[in-house]
Amino acid sequence: MIISRRALNFGLGSILALPLFANAAESDNVIDNLFGETAKDWLEDMLKSSPVSATQIGKHDYDEMVDDLGIQAIQGSAQKAKTFLAKLEKINRKALSKPVAIDYNLLVNSLKSQIWNIETLKEWEWNPLYYQNVIGSAIYNLMARDFAPIRLRLLAAGERMKKSPALFAAVRANIKPAKVPTPYAITYSAQNKGLKSIIDEMIIPELKNLAPSEQEELKAIIAKYNQEVDAHQKWIDETLVPVAKGDFRVGAKVFDKQLKFVLQSNLTREDIKQKALDRIKYVRGQMFEIAKNYYEGAIPATPDEDTIQKVIQNAINKAAEARPERNALVETATAMTEVARKFVIEKDLITLPDGPVKVILMPEFQRGYAVAYCDSPGPLDKNLPTFYAVSPIPDDWSKEQADSFLKEYSLRGIQDIAVHEAMPGHYVQIFHANTYPSILRAILSSGSFVEGWAVYAENMMVEQGFKADDPLYKLVQLKVQLRTITNALIDQKIHCEGMTEDEMMKLLTETAFQEESEARGKWRRAQLSYTQLSTYFVGFMEHLDARAAYEKKMGKNFDLKKYHDGILAFGSPPMKYAKASLLG
Repeated sequence: MIISRRALNFGLGSILALPLFANAAESDNVIDNLFGETAKDWLEDMLKSSPVSATQIGKHDYDEMVDDLGIQAIQGSAQKAKTFLAKLEKINRKALSKPVAIDYNLLVNSLKSQIWNIETLKEWEWNPLYYQNVIGSAIYNLMARDFAPIRLRLLAAGERMKKSPALFAAVRANIKPAKVPTPYAITYSAQNKGLKSIIDEMIIPELKNLAPSEQEELKAIIAKYNQEVDAHQKWIDETLVPVAKGDFRVGAKVFDKQLKFVLQSNLTREDIKQKALDRIKYVRGQMFEIAKNYYEGAIPATPDEDTIQKVIQNAINKAAEARPERNALVETATAMTEVARKFVIEKDLITLPDGPVKVILMPEFQRGYAVAYCDSPGPLDKNLPTFYAVSPIPDDWSKEQADSFLKEYSLRGIQDIAVHEAMPGHYVQIFHANTYPSILRAILSSGSFVEGWAVYAENMMVEQGFKADDPLYKLVQLKVQLRTITNALIDQKIHCEGMTEDEMMKLLTETAFQEESEARGKWRRAQLSYTQLSTYFVGFMEHLDARAAYEKKMGKNFDLKKYHDGILAFGSPPMKYAKASLLG
């Protein structure tokens, strides 16, 4: 499972949204400036409402404060959203310049989504993970990057820890245990335990940077914080988990509504399903052509489906023989990222960031959802590292479980992940996005654009000859592409059509050739999200379409690097906006 943390890290932050206003202050367009002033007012109000997200995007005025997670604050944010939405609706959108009109549309979509989530979906009642990123990131975001001297960040962390009782109390007051789906409760239990690891790994080793009296004070704060975490853990395990019987399937009505907010396109579930089924046939056909060269038995001129399955699986097994060491995933991912970087430079495929991406072990409080993610610095934090986080194999996994994982994430598989997450995937794309002058676009980035680019990058690298001397690498990349496609299928089938775990396992292990452990993990992830799994495939197809349209327009003058730099030059808006901006 691969996901950009960029798509995750506005859990409650997206509800208390923090998009900065468009860069319209110098415009001669009076309507542009009116939008800019309205968005600026909204920003100033929202920054005070979500200090944790403010830290994350690089606004550090509120680093000692935390979000108010109480029900009155949540409901109040919906009322604020309505007020700002009403102001925006009074603006003549048609009179806006084209770039500012895009920002306008993004902000309106965000506000409407926020209101719907709070007042209709009411995720704050039944999804404890809704709060977890705020609580965990309150400390993590202060310590992960050196945006200020360590002493100041430690003191700010102490101030935030002192406010933890109110955060935990709000969760217990807002959540209705009987409405919580079991997988949400179980995952929340595991992630809450990880909060103390942030302290142990990021705070304790840095205490030496404080004066003796400050050290003693912070140690006392930490002791009380750990007590709060333990007390909350007791509530989770003894009160929440035993009665958490809510239905994790959101149903077609909710799914379709969310799909429109997420994709901001006219694609329907049926459109996505048909495109996915067509693409599966195409990809499996490509895989068979490669796999034939590794099969020792006779293959009929017109093979049946059983033969095709056997031939492809045989080659996949060969591709998975080269595996990383169980405890060397970070080192392996680091080396693979460098291999991809050198190829991108050699082929001059895209403008690269100056700084490196840092591969790290995934923080414990973020585990249980994905195997890897890209964590870029906020658009206002300059010259700070990007983290490519890799989840370690759990210590309590058996050898059989670990072997299944490492077969799925073989050396070739990890190489493909390095392309997706880092080079030239998320890391490079978000670097380009953060250079666009509208900070609003960086904050309200389109998940389908961001995830679609990373999948496109995997496909493009192979197309341009990456690992051309190793056909099995292309086979693995196509297998990962099958995962992307089937993600979109199971997303809607589970939540709208009642797909069972056994039905999903059959699709993923047979059609998509996934290992048992990977497929089981996808069941957990699909239970914890809806529509997000569709963004990868939809975005990938949109990127292919945009490139084809640009190539047709440019004809013999088409230049791949210019296309890549061009399509990424507009931030991360929904593809319909980026494509229109590029094509003119």
